[in-house]
Amino acid sequence: MRHVKLILTTTVLAAAATLALAQGTQPIVGLITKTDTNPYFVKMKEGATAEAAKLGAKLLTGAGKADGDNAGQVTAIENMVAAGAKTILITPSDSKAIVPAIAKARAAGVMVIALDSPTEPLSAVDGLFATNNYNAGVLIGEYAKKVMNGKKAVIATLDLFPGQPVGIARHNGFLQGFGTKGVNAKTVAQVNTGVVCAQDSFGDQAKGQTAMENCLQKNPDINLVYTINEPAAAGAYQALKAAGKEKDVLIVSVDGGCAGVRNVAAGVIGATSQQYPLKMASMGVDAGVNYAKTGKKVSGYIDTGVNLITDKAVSGVKSQGTKFGLANCWGQ
Repeated sequence: MRHVKLILTTTVLAAAATLALAQGTQPIVGLITKTDTNPYFVKMKEGATAEAAKLGAKLLTGAGKADGDNAGQVTAIENMVAAGAKTILITPSDSKAIVPAIAKARAAGVMVIALDSPTEPLSAVDGLFATNNYNAGVLIGEYAKKVMNGKKAVIATLDLFPGQPVGIARHNGFLQGFGTKGVNAKTVAQVNTGVVCAQDSFGDQAKGQTAMENCLQKNPDINLVYTINEPAAAGAYQALKAAGKEKDVLIVSVDGGCAGVRNVAAGVIGATSQQYPLKMASMGVDAGVNYAKTGKKVSGYIDTGVNLITDKAVSGVKSQGTKFGLANCWGQ
């Protein structure tokens, strides 16, 4: 019976999409990512494509040539507005520089939703569908605190790069979760954190390895490492392994990509906070189709959720195992 219902549902959706095309009323939604090669954004595109097909919408896609390519994203916005998109979903490469182009699109009646990364100010877009990166950091901080179990923490942080809101939020969330006072989601100034070495990794494995090598030279007693993402964590592990310290140091991270979750299962990373790019994009397409039908825009921030992934659960910190993580991950 369930199989029959599924076939009927699929048939109805296909018929609705065909009718929309015939009447020339097919909603057009644009998706602009930072790049089209990063597995995170590939997964986002996958979610948008599937939801558009389900709802009978036309999906336009674009991306910068590299992370930070604001000009490429501006061009994509202009092309999508010219092509008739009534909703544009965007992961801004430059949270400030993209604002004038977004303002022009909105003035033309286009609903603009930021995915994953906020604009500055947030009010530059109609809505933001994203992970609460501060909460993601809090989860791994709480986990690390439990695992350390009163042992003095000698902490290294492998961050993103200065001034990036997502990097700041994750870093500060980790410190807050670990019990550091005087920290909030936007605190930039250093406080008495127990951090003996802070290095920028740019979220890159090779740079993460170099950053960890530098930290070990500065303080060989490091026993806890926070990383901005799992590639940086993999680099940190390589440096620790080369120094014969991999079994003595706890690494925690954020993202939830498939390679990262496998590293949790292998014991390379103690725990990671998993976010859900496919969900962000599918929710954005759904909102775009609803806007085309009803004229109702989304408003403000919508949290798309986060889960702590570990196979070594601790009391008081809710988590899921790597089986769940692998079923919901992204990338190879």
